[in-house]
Amino acid sequence: MDDDIKKIVVKVGTNVLTNKDNRILGPVLRELVRQISVLNERNIDVVLVSSGSAIAGKEVLGEIKATDKAIRRQIYSSVGQPRLMRHYYSIFHDYGMRCAQVLATKRDFDAGKHRENMINCYQGLLAEGVTPIANEDDAVSLSMSMFSDNDELASLVAELIDADRLIILSDTDGLYTGHPDDENSEKITEVTVDQNVEKYVKASGKKEGEGRGGMASKLKIAKGTAKKDIPTYIANGKRENVIVDIVDDKEIGTKFIH
Repeated sequence: MDDDIKKIVVKVGTNVLTNKDNRILGPVLRELVRQISVLNERNIDVVLVSSGSAIAGKEVLGEIKATDKAIRRQIYSSVGQPRLMRHYYSIFHDYGMRCAQVLATKRDFDAGKHRENMINCYQGLLAEGVTPIANEDDAVSLSMSMFSDNDELASLVAELIDADRLIILSDTDGLYTGHPDDENSEKITEVTVDQNVEKYVKASGKKEGEGRGGMASKLKIAKGTAKKDIPTYIANGKRENVIVDIVDDKEIGTKFIH
């Protein structure tokens, strides 16, 4: 195990937390929290950046009257966020741990007082042994100044707390030389920031509530974070023990390094 790892940021996407019918998967949440408890026992702090609030809201509300995309997102997320946190809260409690919600807007990362305030919040929670669960504050975020997706939020948090690793959990095993389902596609295990791997990525069509970040955005964020000397991984969040295995330096997912 890598002894220099003290703090990591784990980002979990909507497509990891849900099944094909867009229902939140309790066992996946439980496995995430179980791994965080294992790392906590080793004195490794974890910040979890969790998507899924819009889907959690859609599960409760179903179809709504609002037609404006931004307002729909605000409604679904506002209803879904406490519901998602209730899931997490009770699972963390089962493992004898505590978690907290940290909702941020892009402005909170601006240099100066906002940024200092965020750093104090994260450091304060971690010092108390509380796991921060971060998400974008969709209810008050303005469309023009939103994070491009939670991958961007996770990268900013990793930089903010000076994390030793950023782990982006997706529904694929990493970056491939073609479509992951193609038998000729090969997984790329390691990427340096100056390698042109963008050519392998195809655009993805996503439905409402499914999350905004595709592989192209993950790639950009992973490279950008690695450039700041934070090794970054893209890996499959539904794979058992994936976070602990990455911390233990097993060859899982795609690793991005400077």
